[in-house]
Amino acid sequence: MGRSGHACSVLGSLLLLLLLLGPAAAQKGSTWKTLSGDAPAVIAKGGFSGLFPDSSDPAYSFAASNQDSAQWCDVRLTKDGVGICLPDIKMDNCTTISDLFPKGKKTYLVNGVSTTGWFSVDYNSIDLTNVTLLRAILSRTNRFDGSFTLVQVEVALSQYKAPAWLNVQHDSFYSQFNLSMRSYILSMSKQYTVDYISSPEVSFLKSLVGRVGRKTKLVLRFLDEGLVEPSTNQTYGSILKNLSSIKTFASGILVPKHYIWPVTADNYLQPSTSVVDDAHKAGLEIYAADFANDFALSYNYSYDPLAEYLGFIDNGAFCVDGLLTDFPITPLEAIGCFSNLNNTKADHGAPLVISHNGASGDYPDCTDLAYQKAVQDGADVIDCDVQVTKDGIPICMSSIDLMDVTTVASSQFASQAGVISDIKAVAGVYTFNLTWEDIANNLKPMISNPFGQISLSRNPRNRNAGKFMRLSDFLAFAKGKKLSGIMITVEHASFMAEKLGFGVVDAVIKAVDDSGYSKQSAQKVMIQSTNSSTLVKFKQLAKYNLVYKIDEVVKDAAPSSLADIKKFADAASVSIKSVYPESSNFLINQTNPLVKSLQSAGLPVYVYLLMNEFFSQPYDFFSDATSQINALVHKGGEGGGVDGLITDFPGTAHRYKLNSCRNMGDKTPYYMLPPQRGGLVGVIQDKAALPPAMAPEPVLTVSDVAEPPLPPGWFGGEGCGGSLTGGAGSSASATATPPTPPRGSASGGLPTWSSGTTTAVTTPTGWWRS
Repeated sequence: MGRSGHACSVLGSLLLLLLLLGPAAAQKGSTWKTLSGDAPAVIAKGGFSGLFPDSSDPAYSFAASNQDSAQWCDVRLTKDGVGICLPDIKMDNCTTISDLFPKGKKTYLVNGVSTTGWFSVDYNSIDLTNVTLLRAILSRTNRFDGSFTLVQVEVALSQYKAPAWLNVQHDSFYSQFNLSMRSYILSMSKQYTVDYISSPEVSFLKSLVGRVGRKTKLVLRFLDEGLVEPSTNQTYGSILKNLSSIKTFASGILVPKHYIWPVTADNYLQPSTSVVDDAHKAGLEIYAADFANDFALSYNYSYDPLAEYLGFIDNGAFCVDGLLTDFPITPLEAIGCFSNLNNTKADHGAPLVISHNGASGDYPDCTDLAYQKAVQDGADVIDCDVQVTKDGIPICMSSIDLMDVTTVASSQFASQAGVISDIKAVAGVYTFNLTWEDIANNLKPMISNPFGQISLSRNPRNRNAGKFMRLSDFLAFAKGKKLSGIMITVEHASFMAEKLGFGVVDAVIKAVDDSGYSKQSAQKVMIQSTNSSTLVKFKQLAKYNLVYKIDEVVKDAAPSSLADIKKFADAASVSIKSVYPESSNFLINQTNPLVKSLQSAGLPVYVYLLMNEFFSQPYDFFSDATSQINALVHKGGEGGGVDGLITDFPGTAHRYKLNSCRNMGDKTPYYMLPPQRGGLVGVIQDKAALPPAMAPEPVLTVSDVAEPPLPPGWFGGEGCGGSLTGGAGSSASATATPPTPPRGSASGGLPTWSSGTTTAVTTPTGWWRS
C-alpha cells in the first residue's frame, strides 16, 4: 500500500513548483471575531479533494503547500490494525477494491444501521497495496481515477508538512473486530504531531482526555440534528443545547454549515443562528463543515463560493474558528485578500467591469431589476443588447428570439413562431413580430439558465421578475448613475436593414442623442458588434467608443487584420477560450498571443463571458470564479492580462478589484497567482485519460473582419417592423412582396424616427423584404 512515487514526482514538478510558488499568505492586521482573535483555520478535507481523489497523495501534496491549512484524514483501520486515510467507511464508494476483490462484499452494523459494501476491516494492509482511489463525487473529473494508491496515516503525518487533523468517525464499529481505534490514535499522537482529533462519538473523545498532548485539540463533530450520538443516546440537536458540558472533554465543536446559516427548502438563506456566539461564550472554538465550490450553494451567494466563505468569517457579527472544505484555496483567498473590504467603494479603474444583460446571473436579462442589481454590485459599465419591435421601437433584449428569454412560448403569440434561416435554424417568435405593447403587457421575462440541464438554475424565486426596458428607458436609467459608461450591443443590423427596412444604427444614434448622452462626458458611450460593417457605419455618423467583438476562438490576429480593426474600432472583446485554450475543461500548455497583439495595436481587450457557475470554468480555476478572474486579469507570466471583464455577475468582478492582495508584486500569495497552463493535465497518470489533443486554433485574418457596407435601411414614425406570415413553420422566403418603403425626410434622406418615448399612432403592416 505504498505511495505512488511517480505521481508524487509529477505533482512536485508540475504543480507545486509551477502553480504554487509564492509566499504563504497575506497577513491581516485586524483582529478576527474568532475565539482566539487569530485568523480562522482552513482545513483541507482529504487534501484538495475537490480536484483530486479524496485522501490521495496529490490531494494532500497540493494542499500541503500552504502550511497554514490543516490536512484532514478520515482514519480507517485495516484487519491488521494499520491506519489508512479514506473518506468513506464503504471502500467501494471511493476505491477500486470491488474490482480487485469482487467477492468481498459484506454486510455489517455501522452505528446500528445495516450497511453493505467492502470494508477495510476485512483486509490486511498488504492486501490493499494495489487498490487505487476514485473520486467520491461523480460530478467531478474522472481523469485522476485509479491512478493513486491509498495513503497510510503515518505517511500523512510524516510526509505532508502541515497541521494534521485526524477524524475518527466510527470508533464503536472497529471495536466489533477487536481493533482499538483509541490505542491507534494515541500511538500516532505520541510518534507525530497531531494538531486536531475529532469524532462524533462523545465516549471516544472522553477516552483521550489527558492522554494526548496539551496542544492537541479535541473536537466534537456534530452530525444532523436528528441523529443519535451512540454513547449518550441523545440527538445531536439535544447535545447542542448544553455546550458547557462539551467543554469538559473538548476544546471545540465541528458543525455542518447549516447549523450556522440554515436554508429554506428551496435553498435560500434564513437568518443566522446564535450557535457561533453560544460556542464562544462556552469557551469552545467552532468549525464549520461541508464546504465545496462545486456543491449547490444557497441562491443568495449567486454561485460564488468566496461569497459563502465570507458569510461565515466576515459578516460583521461573528466569525467561525475554521472551515472544513474540499477546495482550500478559496477560503485562503477569503481570509487573506477579501475580508474587511469596503464593498461600496467606487473604482472605475482596470479591469473594467462590464455587465452582460445587466446582472443576468441574478435576474432575467435586460430587465430593470437586472440593471439595478448591476449598478448596486459595482459594475463600471452596464449594457443593452438592442432589438427592434414590430412598431419600430428599439428595446433591450438579449436575444432577437423571444422564445429564448420570455414566456412567449406559453402566450397567445406562440402561433407566430417561424423559421428565419438568416437568424437561426429552429422556429422562433422574434421581437419584430410583436409590438412593444404586446411584449410589455403580455409577456414576462425569463431568467437565463445556461446550466439548467445540470440543475444549476439561477434564482428561481425571481425567474420571471422584472420589467422589460426600451432603449430609451435604459438610457434614462443609466444617466446619472455612478457608471463610467454604457455599452450598446448591435447585432443583425444587416438583416434588419435588408429584410425589415430598419436602420438600427440611425435608431440608436437618435435614441442616444434624445437622451442627452451626446451632451455629457461623465459616461462614455460604447457600441459593440461582431460586424465590422455596423461599427464602420457608427464611426461615420457619431463619435462613440467602438468595440469589435471577435466571436471566433482564435489564437492571434494577423497584422493586416489588426490594421483593419484599428480603422473602425477603439477596443476588442474576445472569448475566454481565446485567452486560455482548453480541452475537456483542462487548460492546455499553450499561450495565445492574441491579447498582446490587440493591445500592441492600441486596442484594449475585454474578455467574455464570465459566469460564476463552476461548470463554466476549467478545473484549473478550482471551481472558483474569483480564481478565473484573477488569472484573466493578471499581467505577465501565466496571466491573461485583459483590460475588462464582461460578466453575468458584476458583483464578483467588482469585489475582485477591491481585494487587498492586488499589486503586491513578489509578495503576492500563491493562491492569487494564475495557474500554470497545462500543469493540471501533467498530473494525469493514465495516458488514456488525457483530454483529446486540440486542433490548431486559427489566426484572425482580414477576410474574417472585412464586410460589405450595410444595406440602406428605412424607418418612419414608429412603424418599421415586419412580421412573419403563415404562422408556425413559415420562413422568410414565404412572405408576401413588401410595400414600398417610406421616403426619407428632407433634412437627411432618413424618415422621422421615434426612440421609444412616444406611442405609435399607427402600425403599418411592415416592410419585410423577401
